[in-house]
Amino acid sequence: MYFIDSHCHLHDQEFFDLQKAEQALQKATYCNVKQIIVIGTSERDSLAAAKFAQAHTDVFYSYGVHPSEAAFLNDLQFASLDGQSPIAIGEVGLDYHYQPIDRKAQIKLFERMLELATARDLPLIFHVREAFDDFFAIIENTPNLRGVVHSFTDSKKNLRKVLDHGFYVGVNGLATYSTLPTPPLERILLETDAPFLTPEPFRGTINEPAYVPDIAKWLAVKLEVPVEQIAEITTQNAKRLFNLPDPVVRRSCGL
Repeated sequence: MYFIDSHCHLHDQEFFDLQKAEQALQKATYCNVKQIIVIGTSERDSLAAAKFAQAHTDVFYSYGVHPSEAAFLNDLQFASLDGQSPIAIGEVGLDYHYQPIDRKAQIKLFERMLELATARDLPLIFHVREAFDDFFAIIENTPNLRGVVHSFTDSKKNLRKVLDHGFYVGVNGLATYSTLPTPPLERILLETDAPFLTPEPFRGTINEPAYVPDIAKWLAVKLEVPVEQIAEITTQNAKRLFNLPDPVVRRSCGL
C-alpha cells in the first residue's frame, strides 16, 4: 500500500532547483509516496518533464500544452514525445478565468490535444476553469476518451457531468481549505499540483509530493473511511488510468 502523486511540477526549476527536487523526492518516498507524475504545460516544459522522469526511478511524465499557451499552437514540434513515452496527454483544456482570452485559439489547441491523445491511445489530464460548457461540448465530438479532471473547482452539477463521462477527478490541497464538492472515492486521484495549492496545515509554504498523505488523511475524515482505504483505492485508480507498473522503491515510513 502506497500513495501516488498524480499531478505535480517537481521538474519546474523556477521553484525546485536540482538539489531541492532531489530532496523532495527522497522525502516523498519516505512518506510512502512511491510514484510521481510530472506534468507538462508547454512544449519546453514537457521536454523538461520528460528529462526529469527519465533521470528518476518511479517518476513519469505527461506531454501537455496548457490553454494559456494557445497562441503557440502553430509552433509545436512535439519533440518531447520522442524517446521515453509520456503516460498521458496533459495538462490540456480550457481556462476562461483570466481576461482577455482567445476562446477560439484555446478550443483549437484543445481539439489538437484530443487528436494527439486519440492517436497515441493515451489518457488525458484536463485543466478546466470557468469553461465547462465548452469543455463538454468539445469532448462530445471525440468518443472513448479517458482521463482525469485535474483540480476540479466547479459546481456539483458539473461534477456529476464529469463523472457521467467516466472521468476521474483530481483532489489536492485546495480541498482542505475550501467547500468544493467531494467526488466518490472510486473516482478520485490524489495530487498535489506542487509547488502550488499547499494543503493545511502547511499553507504558506511551497507544496511538495510528500504532502499527499496529508490530503489523504483529510479525505479520510471527510468520507469517514480509514486512510488505508484512501491510499489503496486512489492508488489503484491512478495505476488503472495511467497503466503504471509497480513501484521499484519499496522503502516507506508507513501511514
